[in-house]
Amino acid sequence: MEVHEHFTQIDWIVVFGYLALTTWVGHMMRGKQGTIQDFFLGGRSMPWQAVSGSIIATEISGVTFIGVPGMVFALTGNFTYLQWALGSVIARVLVGYFFVKVYYEQEIYSPYDYMGNRLGISVKRLATIIFSIGSILGQSVRVLVAALALKVVTGWEFYQCIWVIGAFAIVWTLMGGMRTVIWTDVMQFALFTIGGLMALFWIVSQIDGGWATFKEIGGNVQEAGDYGKFTLLDFTTDPDVGFTLWVAILAVPFLNLNSFGVDQLNAQRMFCCKSAGEARKAIIWSSIGQFLTLLMLLVGAALFVHYNINQPSPSEQALFDQSKDYVFPTWITTTLPVGLRGLIIAAIFAAAISSLDSILAALSQTTLALFIDPSSAVKNGKNPAFLLRVSRYLVVVWGIILSLCAIGLDELRGNINMVDLAFGMIAYTTGPLLGLFLAALLAHRRRSSARGLFIGCIISIFMVLLVRVDIYKIMINLNWISVDNLLSYKWLPIEVTASGILPVVHYAWMWPVTCLITLGAGFLFPVKKHDSI
Repeated sequence: MEVHEHFTQIDWIVVFGYLALTTWVGHMMRGKQGTIQDFFLGGRSMPWQAVSGSIIATEISGVTFIGVPGMVFALTGNFTYLQWALGSVIARVLVGYFFVKVYYEQEIYSPYDYMGNRLGISVKRLATIIFSIGSILGQSVRVLVAALALKVVTGWEFYQCIWVIGAFAIVWTLMGGMRTVIWTDVMQFALFTIGGLMALFWIVSQIDGGWATFKEIGGNVQEAGDYGKFTLLDFTTDPDVGFTLWVAILAVPFLNLNSFGVDQLNAQRMFCCKSAGEARKAIIWSSIGQFLTLLMLLVGAALFVHYNINQPSPSEQALFDQSKDYVFPTWITTTLPVGLRGLIIAAIFAAAISSLDSILAALSQTTLALFIDPSSAVKNGKNPAFLLRVSRYLVVVWGIILSLCAIGLDELRGNINMVDLAFGMIAYTTGPLLGLFLAALLAHRRRSSARGLFIGCIISIFMVLLVRVDIYKIMINLNWISVDNLLSYKWLPIEVTASGILPVVHYAWMWPVTCLITLGAGFLFPVKKHDSI
Protein backbone atom coordinates (compact mmCIF):
# COMPACT_ATOMS: atom_id res chain seq x y z
CA MET A 1 0.00 0.00 0.00
CA GLU A 2 1.44 3.38 -1.03
CA VAL A 3 1.72 5.95 1.75
CA HIS A 4 -0.78 8.41 0.23
CA GLU A 5 -3.42 5.66 0.00
CA HIS A 6 -3.73 5.75 3.81
CA PHE A 7 -5.20 9.24 3.56
CA THR A 8 -8.97 8.74 3.30
CA GLN A 9 -11.89 10.86 2.13
CA ILE A 10 -12.74 11.62 5.76
CA ASP A 11 -9.20 13.01 6.23
CA TRP A 12 -9.68 15.24 3.19
CA ILE A 13 -13.00 16.48 4.60
CA VAL A 14 -11.18 17.40 7.82
CA VAL A 15 -8.41 19.17 5.87
CA PHE A 16 -10.80 21.27 3.81
CA GLY A 17 -13.01 21.84 6.84
CA TYR A 18 -10.10 23.23 8.85
CA LEU A 19 -8.92 25.41 5.97
CA ALA A 20 -12.48 26.69 5.54
CA LEU A 21 -12.70 27.43 9.27
CA THR A 22 -9.38 29.29 9.19
CA THR A 23 -10.50 31.27 6.15
CA TRP A 24 -13.80 32.16 7.86
CA VAL A 25 -12.03 33.28 11.05
CA GLY A 26 -9.60 35.39 9.00
CA HIS A 27 -12.53 36.94 7.15
CA MET A 28 -14.40 37.73 10.37
CA MET A 29 -11.33 39.29 12.01
CA ARG A 30 -10.19 41.30 9.01
CA GLY A 31 -11.62 44.62 10.21
CA LYS A 32 -11.86 47.56 7.84
CA GLN A 33 -9.60 47.63 4.79
CA GLY A 34 -9.92 51.22 3.62
CA THR A 35 -6.25 52.25 3.68
CA ILE A 36 -2.82 50.71 3.32
CA GLN A 37 -2.30 51.25 7.08
CA ASP A 38 -5.30 48.98 7.66
CA PHE A 39 -4.02 46.45 5.10
CA PHE A 40 -0.33 46.37 6.10
CA LEU A 41 -0.37 47.31 9.82
CA GLY A 42 -3.82 46.19 11.00
CA GLY A 43 -4.62 49.82 11.80
CA ARG A 44 -1.92 49.68 14.53
CA SER A 45 -4.52 48.22 16.87
CA MET A 46 -3.56 44.56 17.32
CA PRO A 47 -3.23 43.20 20.90
CA TRP A 48 0.35 42.30 21.76
CA GLN A 49 -0.61 38.75 22.81
CA ALA A 50 -1.93 38.00 19.30
CA VAL A 51 1.12 39.60 17.70
CA SER A 52 3.41 37.48 19.90
CA GLY A 53 1.55 34.30 18.92
CA SER A 54 1.82 35.30 15.26
CA ILE A 55 5.58 35.79 15.59
CA ILE A 56 5.92 32.32 17.13
CA ALA A 57 3.77 30.69 14.42
CA THR A 58 5.80 32.36 11.68
CA GLU A 59 9.10 31.35 13.29
CA ILE A 60 8.05 27.73 13.90
CA SER A 61 6.10 27.13 10.68
CA GLY A 62 6.29 23.86 8.78
CA VAL A 63 10.10 23.99 8.72
CA THR A 64 10.29 23.25 12.44
CA PHE A 65 7.23 20.97 12.47
CA ILE A 66 8.64 18.73 9.74
CA GLY A 67 12.33 19.57 9.39
CA VAL A 68 13.34 19.31 13.06
CA PRO A 69 11.94 15.76 13.58
CA GLY A 70 13.61 14.73 10.32
CA MET A 71 16.91 16.22 11.46
CA VAL A 72 16.81 14.35 14.80
CA PHE A 73 15.66 11.13 13.11
CA ALA A 74 18.84 11.08 11.01
CA LEU A 75 21.48 8.72 12.41
CA THR A 76 23.70 11.45 13.92
CA GLY A 77 20.85 13.82 14.79
CA ASN A 78 20.47 15.10 18.37
CA PHE A 79 19.24 18.04 20.46
CA THR A 80 22.23 20.36 19.90
CA TYR A 81 20.04 22.50 17.62
CA LEU A 82 18.30 23.74 20.80
CA GLN A 83 21.49 25.59 21.79
CA TRP A 84 20.56 28.20 19.19
CA ALA A 85 17.66 29.19 21.45
CA LEU A 86 20.19 31.04 23.64
CA GLY A 87 21.15 33.42 20.86
CA SER A 88 17.51 33.75 19.83
CA VAL A 89 16.35 34.91 23.29
CA ILE A 90 19.29 37.33 23.63
CA ALA A 91 18.42 38.90 20.28
CA ARG A 92 14.71 39.32 21.12
CA VAL A 93 15.54 41.21 24.31
CA LEU A 94 17.88 43.53 22.39
CA VAL A 95 15.28 44.09 19.68
CA GLY A 96 12.60 44.79 22.29
CA TYR A 97 14.61 47.39 24.18
CA PHE A 98 16.61 49.09 21.42
CA PHE A 99 15.12 48.51 17.97
CA VAL A 100 11.44 48.98 18.85
CA LYS A 101 12.12 52.34 20.49
CA VAL A 102 13.54 53.95 17.34
CA TYR A 103 10.84 52.44 15.12
CA TYR A 104 8.03 54.05 17.11
CA GLU A 105 9.60 57.52 17.16
CA GLN A 106 8.07 58.32 13.76
CA GLU A 107 5.33 57.14 11.37
CA ILE A 108 7.01 54.39 9.33
CA TYR A 109 5.88 51.12 7.82
CA SER A 110 9.14 49.13 7.78
CA PRO A 111 12.76 49.17 9.01
CA TYR A 112 13.73 50.22 5.49
CA ASP A 113 11.74 53.44 5.87
CA TYR A 114 13.86 54.10 8.97
CA MET A 115 17.07 53.43 7.03
CA GLY A 116 15.91 55.76 4.27
CA ASN A 117 15.15 58.54 6.73
CA ARG A 118 18.62 58.22 8.27
CA LEU A 119 20.82 57.48 5.27
CA GLY A 120 18.85 58.43 2.17
CA ILE A 121 16.63 56.82 -0.45
CA SER A 122 19.53 54.84 -1.99
CA VAL A 123 20.08 52.87 1.22
CA LYS A 124 16.33 52.27 1.56
CA ARG A 125 16.25 50.83 -1.96
CA LEU A 126 19.32 48.72 -1.30
CA ALA A 127 17.81 47.33 1.94
CA THR A 128 14.52 46.55 0.19
CA ILE A 129 16.30 44.67 -2.59
CA ILE A 130 18.42 42.70 -0.09
CA PHE A 131 15.28 41.86 1.92
CA SER A 132 13.45 40.73 -1.23
CA ILE A 133 16.31 38.43 -2.25
CA GLY A 134 16.47 36.90 1.22
CA SER A 135 12.70 36.45 1.32
CA ILE A 136 12.61 34.67 -2.01
CA LEU A 137 15.37 32.28 -0.91
CA GLY A 138 14.14 31.68 2.65
CA GLN A 139 10.40 31.54 2.04
CA SER A 140 10.80 29.20 -0.93
CA VAL A 141 11.93 26.59 1.60
CA ARG A 142 8.72 27.04 3.62
CA VAL A 143 6.68 26.42 0.48
CA LEU A 144 8.72 23.25 -0.13
CA VAL A 145 7.94 21.98 3.39
CA ALA A 146 4.19 22.22 2.88
CA ALA A 147 4.51 20.78 -0.62
CA LEU A 148 6.40 17.84 0.86
CA ALA A 149 3.53 17.08 3.25
CA LEU A 150 0.98 17.51 0.45
CA LYS A 151 2.99 15.14 -1.76
CA VAL A 152 2.92 12.47 0.97
CA VAL A 153 -0.89 12.47 1.19
CA THR A 154 -1.69 12.95 -2.51
CA GLY A 155 1.16 11.41 -4.49
CA TRP A 156 1.14 14.53 -6.72
CA GLU A 157 4.24 16.00 -8.28
CA PHE A 158 6.07 18.64 -6.26
CA TYR A 159 5.31 21.48 -8.66
CA GLN A 160 1.56 20.76 -8.48
CA CYS A 161 1.65 20.88 -4.67
CA ILE A 162 3.56 24.18 -4.75
CA TRP A 163 1.01 25.88 -7.02
CA VAL A 164 -1.88 24.80 -4.77
CA ILE A 165 -0.19 26.25 -1.68
CA GLY A 166 0.76 29.46 -3.50
CA ALA A 167 -2.84 29.98 -4.63
CA PHE A 168 -4.20 29.58 -1.09
CA ALA A 169 -1.60 32.03 0.28
CA ILE A 170 -2.53 34.69 -2.27
CA VAL A 171 -6.23 34.38 -1.44
CA TRP A 172 -5.62 34.58 2.34
CA THR A 173 -3.45 37.68 1.98
CA LEU A 174 -5.89 39.47 -0.32
CA MET A 175 -8.78 38.63 1.99
CA GLY A 176 -7.79 40.74 4.96
CA GLY A 177 -4.18 41.94 5.07
CA MET A 178 -2.21 41.77 8.33
CA ARG A 179 -5.26 41.36 10.58
CA THR A 180 -6.12 38.10 8.82
CA VAL A 181 -2.47 37.04 8.79
CA ILE A 182 -2.05 37.57 12.54
CA TRP A 183 -5.29 35.93 13.68
CA THR A 184 -4.84 32.89 11.43
CA ASP A 185 -1.27 32.62 12.75
CA VAL A 186 -2.66 32.45 16.29
CA MET A 187 -4.81 29.49 15.24
CA GLN A 188 -1.78 27.71 13.74
CA PHE A 189 0.22 28.32 16.94
CA ALA A 190 -2.51 26.67 19.03
CA LEU A 191 -2.90 23.70 16.68
CA PHE A 192 0.88 23.24 16.37
CA THR A 193 1.19 23.01 20.14
CA ILE A 194 -1.71 20.58 20.50
CA GLY A 195 -0.57 18.52 17.50
CA GLY A 196 3.03 18.28 18.69
CA LEU A 197 2.03 17.19 22.20
CA MET A 198 -0.47 14.69 20.86
CA ALA A 199 2.10 13.20 18.45
CA LEU A 200 4.76 12.84 21.15
CA PHE A 201 2.49 11.08 23.64
CA TRP A 202 0.92 8.93 20.93
CA ILE A 203 4.28 7.67 19.64
CA VAL A 204 5.62 6.91 23.12
CA SER A 205 2.38 5.18 24.15
CA GLN A 206 2.78 2.76 21.21
CA ILE A 207 6.31 1.75 22.26
CA ASP A 208 6.71 -1.30 24.48
CA GLY A 209 8.04 0.00 27.77
CA GLY A 210 6.83 3.54 27.05
CA TRP A 211 9.01 6.35 28.33
CA ALA A 212 11.64 3.98 29.75
CA THR A 213 12.28 2.43 26.32
CA PHE A 214 12.17 5.87 24.71
CA LYS A 215 14.86 7.09 27.10
CA GLU A 216 16.97 3.94 26.76
CA ILE A 217 17.09 3.71 22.94
CA GLY A 218 17.15 7.45 22.37
CA GLY A 219 20.00 7.94 24.81
CA ASN A 220 22.26 5.25 23.35
CA VAL A 221 25.33 6.22 21.32
CA GLN A 222 24.56 5.73 17.63
CA GLU A 223 26.66 3.50 15.41
CA ALA A 224 27.72 6.21 12.95
CA GLY A 225 27.67 9.17 15.32
CA ASP A 226 29.26 10.49 18.47
CA TYR A 227 26.14 11.32 20.47
CA GLY A 228 22.86 9.97 21.74
CA LYS A 229 19.66 11.72 20.70
CA PHE A 230 19.35 13.71 23.94
CA THR A 231 22.78 15.32 23.76
CA LEU A 232 22.18 19.05 24.22
CA LEU A 233 25.51 20.86 24.57
CA ASP A 234 28.36 20.73 22.09
CA PHE A 235 31.58 22.55 22.96
CA THR A 236 33.28 21.67 19.65
CA THR A 237 35.46 24.47 18.32
CA ASP A 238 35.69 23.17 14.74
CA PRO A 239 34.60 26.06 12.47
CA ASP A 240 32.70 23.69 10.15
CA VAL A 241 30.30 22.48 12.88
CA GLY A 242 27.11 24.52 13.16
CA PHE A 243 25.16 23.39 16.22
CA THR A 244 27.68 24.33 18.92
CA LEU A 245 27.48 26.50 22.02
CA TRP A 246 29.91 29.01 20.52
CA VAL A 247 27.81 29.48 17.40
CA ALA A 248 24.72 29.88 19.61
CA ILE A 249 26.30 32.63 21.72
CA LEU A 250 28.44 34.46 19.16
CA ALA A 251 26.74 34.03 15.77
CA VAL A 252 23.05 33.26 16.30
CA PRO A 253 22.28 36.63 17.98
CA PHE A 254 23.23 38.32 14.68
CA LEU A 255 20.80 36.05 12.83
CA ASN A 256 17.94 36.83 15.16
CA LEU A 257 18.65 40.55 15.49
CA ASN A 258 18.02 40.61 11.77
CA SER A 259 15.14 38.12 11.76
CA PHE A 260 13.10 39.83 14.50
CA GLY A 261 14.26 43.43 14.27
CA VAL A 262 15.15 44.15 10.64
CA ASP A 263 13.46 41.55 8.44
CA GLN A 264 10.04 42.95 7.53
CA LEU A 265 8.43 39.51 7.92
CA ASN A 266 8.54 39.87 11.74
CA ALA A 267 9.12 43.61 12.06
CA GLN A 268 5.79 44.26 10.31
CA ARG A 269 4.04 42.49 13.16
CA MET A 270 5.63 44.80 15.72
CA PHE A 271 4.38 47.80 13.74
CA CYS A 272 0.83 46.43 14.19
CA CYS A 273 0.92 47.00 17.96
CA LYS A 274 -0.68 50.03 19.64
CA SER A 275 2.56 51.31 21.20
CA ALA A 276 6.29 50.66 21.57
CA GLY A 277 5.65 49.12 25.00
CA GLU A 278 3.24 46.55 23.59
CA ALA A 279 5.56 45.79 20.67
CA ARG A 280 8.35 45.16 23.19
CA LYS A 281 6.15 42.69 25.10
CA ALA A 282 5.20 40.92 21.86
CA ILE A 283 8.75 40.29 20.71
CA ILE A 284 10.19 39.32 24.12
CA TRP A 285 7.30 37.00 25.05
CA SER A 286 7.64 35.26 21.69
CA SER A 287 10.72 33.58 23.25
CA ILE A 288 8.38 30.93 24.68
CA GLY A 289 8.22 29.54 21.16
CA GLN A 290 11.51 27.78 21.94
CA PHE A 291 9.50 25.25 23.94
CA LEU A 292 7.81 24.24 20.68
CA THR A 293 11.25 23.63 19.19
CA LEU A 294 12.07 21.37 22.16
CA LEU A 295 8.75 19.59 21.65
CA MET A 296 9.54 18.82 18.01
CA LEU A 297 13.03 17.62 18.95
CA LEU A 298 11.38 15.14 21.33
CA VAL A 299 9.02 14.07 18.53
CA GLY A 300 12.03 13.42 16.29
CA ALA A 301 13.69 11.27 18.94
CA ALA A 302 10.43 9.38 19.49
CA LEU A 303 10.14 8.70 15.75
CA PHE A 304 13.70 7.36 15.76
CA VAL A 305 12.81 4.93 18.56
CA HIS A 306 9.52 3.99 16.89
CA TYR A 307 11.09 3.06 13.56
CA ASN A 308 13.95 1.23 15.28
CA ILE A 309 11.37 -1.06 16.84
CA ASN A 310 8.86 -1.11 13.96
CA GLN A 311 10.66 -1.30 10.64
CA PRO A 312 9.16 0.94 7.94
CA SER A 313 7.41 -0.64 4.98
CA PRO A 314 9.17 -0.63 1.57
CA SER A 315 7.11 2.36 0.39
CA GLU A 316 7.87 4.25 3.61
CA GLN A 317 11.57 3.42 3.42
CA ALA A 318 11.66 4.64 -0.18
CA LEU A 319 10.45 8.05 1.00
CA PHE A 320 12.90 8.08 3.93
CA ASP A 321 15.76 7.34 1.54
CA GLN A 322 14.78 10.38 -0.53
CA SER A 323 14.78 12.67 2.51
CA LYS A 324 14.40 12.29 6.28
CA ASP A 325 11.95 15.22 6.11
CA TYR A 326 9.34 12.68 4.95
CA VAL A 327 9.46 10.81 8.28
CA PHE A 328 6.96 12.82 10.35
CA PRO A 329 4.35 13.35 7.58
CA THR A 330 4.61 9.63 6.76
CA TRP A 331 4.08 8.62 10.39
CA ILE A 332 1.09 10.95 10.65
CA THR A 333 -0.46 9.56 7.47
CA THR A 334 0.08 5.86 8.20
CA THR A 335 -0.32 5.66 11.98
CA LEU A 336 -2.80 8.19 13.36
CA PRO A 337 -6.55 7.42 13.30
CA VAL A 338 -8.71 8.62 10.43
CA GLY A 339 -9.69 12.26 10.90
CA LEU A 340 -6.96 13.04 13.41
CA ARG A 341 -4.29 12.60 10.73
CA GLY A 342 -6.29 14.97 8.52
CA LEU A 343 -6.29 17.61 11.27
CA ILE A 344 -2.50 17.50 11.77
CA ILE A 345 -1.78 17.56 8.03
CA ALA A 346 -4.20 20.51 7.74
CA ALA A 347 -2.18 22.32 10.41
CA ILE A 348 0.99 21.84 8.38
CA PHE A 349 -0.70 23.20 5.24
CA ALA A 350 -2.24 26.12 7.09
CA ALA A 351 1.03 27.00 8.82
CA ALA A 352 2.90 27.07 5.54
CA ILE A 353 0.18 29.13 3.92
CA SER A 354 0.12 31.59 6.85
CA SER A 355 3.91 31.94 6.66
CA LEU A 356 3.66 32.55 2.94
CA ASP A 357 0.86 35.10 3.22
CA SER A 358 2.97 36.91 5.84
CA ILE A 359 5.85 37.33 3.44
CA LEU A 360 3.51 38.28 0.59
CA ALA A 361 2.18 41.14 2.72
CA ALA A 362 5.74 42.19 3.64
CA LEU A 363 7.04 42.04 0.07
CA SER A 364 4.02 43.92 -1.24
CA GLN A 365 4.49 46.70 1.32
CA THR A 366 8.24 47.12 0.78
CA THR A 367 7.88 47.03 -3.02
CA LEU A 368 5.18 49.70 -2.90
CA ALA A 369 7.39 51.81 -0.61
CA LEU A 370 10.17 51.74 -3.23
CA PHE A 371 8.05 54.00 -5.41
CA ILE A 372 5.59 55.66 -3.02
CA ASP A 373 6.24 56.79 0.57
CA PRO A 374 3.21 55.36 2.43
CA SER A 375 3.53 57.77 5.38
CA SER A 376 3.18 60.86 3.17
CA ALA A 377 1.30 59.55 0.11
CA VAL A 378 -2.21 60.29 1.38
CA LYS A 379 -1.16 63.70 2.72
CA ASN A 380 0.13 64.54 -0.75
CA GLY A 381 -3.15 63.69 -2.44
CA LYS A 382 -2.74 60.01 -3.29
CA ASN A 383 -6.04 58.14 -3.38
CA PRO A 384 -6.07 55.52 -0.55
CA ALA A 385 -8.19 53.17 -2.68
CA PHE A 386 -5.63 53.36 -5.51
CA LEU A 387 -2.74 52.55 -3.14
CA LEU A 388 -4.69 49.62 -1.71
CA ARG A 389 -5.45 48.29 -5.19
CA VAL A 390 -1.77 48.47 -6.21
CA SER A 391 -0.83 46.64 -2.99
CA ARG A 392 -3.21 43.80 -3.86
CA TYR A 393 -1.76 43.50 -7.37
CA LEU A 394 1.72 43.24 -5.86
CA VAL A 395 0.55 40.40 -3.59
CA VAL A 396 -0.48 38.37 -6.64
CA VAL A 397 2.77 39.11 -8.49
CA TRP A 398 4.93 38.11 -5.52
CA GLY A 399 2.84 34.96 -4.94
CA ILE A 400 3.58 33.80 -8.47
CA ILE A 401 7.28 34.68 -8.18
CA LEU A 402 7.70 32.81 -4.88
CA SER A 403 5.94 29.72 -6.23
CA LEU A 404 8.20 29.68 -9.30
CA CYS A 405 11.29 30.09 -7.11
CA ALA A 406 10.16 27.21 -4.86
CA ILE A 407 9.82 24.97 -7.92
CA GLY A 408 13.32 25.94 -9.06
CA LEU A 409 14.80 25.38 -5.58
CA ASP A 410 13.24 21.91 -5.41
CA GLU A 411 14.95 21.00 -8.69
CA LEU A 412 18.36 22.07 -7.39
CA ARG A 413 18.38 21.43 -3.61
CA GLY A 414 19.28 17.72 -3.63
CA ASN A 415 18.98 15.73 -0.38
CA ILE A 416 19.35 18.56 2.15
CA ASN A 417 17.40 18.76 5.42
CA MET A 418 14.79 21.54 5.36
CA VAL A 419 16.08 23.22 8.55
CA ASP A 420 19.62 23.43 7.21
CA LEU A 421 18.34 24.59 3.83
CA ALA A 422 16.18 27.32 5.39
CA PHE A 423 19.01 28.79 7.46
CA GLY A 424 21.43 28.38 4.57
CA MET A 425 19.24 30.29 2.14
CA ILE A 426 18.92 33.34 4.42
CA ALA A 427 22.66 33.32 5.15
CA TYR A 428 23.24 35.32 1.98
CA THR A 429 21.35 38.39 3.18
CA THR A 430 21.17 38.23 7.01
CA GLY A 431 24.52 39.92 7.68
CA PRO A 432 24.27 42.63 4.99
CA LEU A 433 20.73 43.63 6.03
CA LEU A 434 21.67 43.89 9.71
CA GLY A 435 24.78 45.85 8.73
CA LEU A 436 22.60 48.37 6.87
CA PHE A 437 20.36 48.82 9.91
CA LEU A 438 23.31 49.32 12.28
CA ALA A 439 24.72 51.92 9.88
CA ALA A 440 21.42 53.80 10.08
CA LEU A 441 21.28 53.44 13.87
CA LEU A 442 24.82 54.87 14.23
CA ALA A 443 24.32 57.65 11.67
CA HIS A 444 24.17 60.32 14.40
CA ARG A 445 27.73 59.38 15.38
CA ARG A 446 29.22 58.63 12.00
CA ARG A 447 27.39 58.65 8.69
CA SER A 448 27.98 55.70 6.36
CA SER A 449 28.48 55.99 2.62
CA ALA A 450 25.70 54.48 0.48
CA ARG A 451 28.32 53.45 -2.06
CA GLY A 452 30.40 51.79 0.64
CA LEU A 453 27.39 49.92 2.03
CA PHE A 454 26.57 48.66 -1.46
CA ILE A 455 30.13 47.39 -1.95
CA GLY A 456 30.03 45.76 1.49
CA CYS A 457 26.78 43.94 0.60
CA ILE A 458 28.26 42.62 -2.66
CA ILE A 459 31.42 41.38 -0.92
CA SER A 460 29.34 39.75 1.83
CA ILE A 461 27.03 37.87 -0.55
CA PHE A 462 30.04 36.67 -2.55
CA MET A 463 31.70 35.38 0.64
CA VAL A 464 28.59 33.34 1.54
CA LEU A 465 28.52 31.95 -2.00
CA LEU A 466 32.03 30.62 -1.45
CA VAL A 467 31.25 29.11 1.97
CA ARG A 468 27.83 27.61 1.20
CA VAL A 469 28.04 24.49 -0.96
CA ASP A 470 24.76 25.23 -2.77
CA ILE A 471 26.42 26.96 -5.71
CA TYR A 472 28.87 24.09 -6.27
CA LYS A 473 26.12 21.44 -6.18
CA ILE A 474 23.99 23.48 -8.57
CA MET A 475 26.87 23.86 -11.03
CA ILE A 476 27.57 20.12 -10.85
CA ASN A 477 23.85 19.29 -11.34
CA LEU A 478 23.78 21.55 -14.39
CA ASN A 479 27.02 19.99 -15.73
CA TRP A 480 28.77 23.36 -15.65
CA ILE A 481 31.68 21.97 -13.65
CA SER A 482 32.94 18.62 -12.35
CA VAL A 483 34.18 17.60 -8.92
CA ASP A 484 37.69 17.25 -10.33
CA ASN A 485 37.53 20.84 -11.56
CA LEU A 486 36.50 22.01 -8.08
CA LEU A 487 39.43 20.19 -6.51
CA SER A 488 41.81 22.06 -8.80
CA TYR A 489 40.78 25.38 -7.17
CA LYS A 490 42.79 25.09 -3.97
CA TRP A 491 41.64 28.50 -2.70
CA LEU A 492 37.99 27.49 -2.38
CA PRO A 493 36.91 27.05 1.31
CA ILE A 494 35.49 23.56 0.71
CA GLU A 495 36.59 19.96 0.86
CA VAL A 496 35.40 16.93 -1.09
CA THR A 497 34.89 13.72 0.91
CA ALA A 498 33.02 10.46 0.52
CA SER A 499 29.99 12.29 2.01
CA GLY A 500 30.11 14.91 -0.73
CA ILE A 501 31.13 18.56 -0.85
CA LEU A 502 31.56 20.01 2.65
CA PRO A 503 32.35 23.58 3.79
CA VAL A 504 35.53 24.34 5.71
CA VAL A 505 33.68 27.08 7.65
CA HIS A 506 30.03 26.75 8.66
CA TYR A 507 27.78 29.37 7.10
CA ALA A 508 26.52 30.49 10.56
CA TRP A 509 29.80 32.35 11.10
CA MET A 510 28.98 34.43 8.04
CA TRP A 511 26.15 36.18 9.92
CA PRO A 512 28.46 38.28 12.15
CA VAL A 513 31.29 38.44 9.61
CA THR A 514 29.18 39.80 6.74
CA CYS A 515 27.35 42.19 9.07
CA LEU A 516 30.64 43.74 10.17
CA ILE A 517 32.00 43.80 6.60
CA THR A 518 28.93 45.71 5.37
CA LEU A 519 29.05 48.16 8.28
CA GLY A 520 32.81 48.62 7.97
CA ALA A 521 32.67 49.24 4.22
CA GLY A 522 30.07 51.95 4.82
CA PHE A 523 32.44 53.72 7.22
CA LEU A 524 35.54 53.32 5.04
CA PHE A 525 34.23 55.07 1.94
CA PRO A 526 33.89 58.85 2.11
CA VAL A 527 30.41 60.37 2.23
CA LYS A 528 29.86 62.76 -0.68
CA LYS A 529 27.32 65.57 -0.86
CA HIS A 530 24.95 63.61 -3.12
CA ASP A 531 25.91 60.14 -1.95
CA SER A 532 24.02 57.46 -3.88
CA ILE A 533 24.54 54.00 -5.32
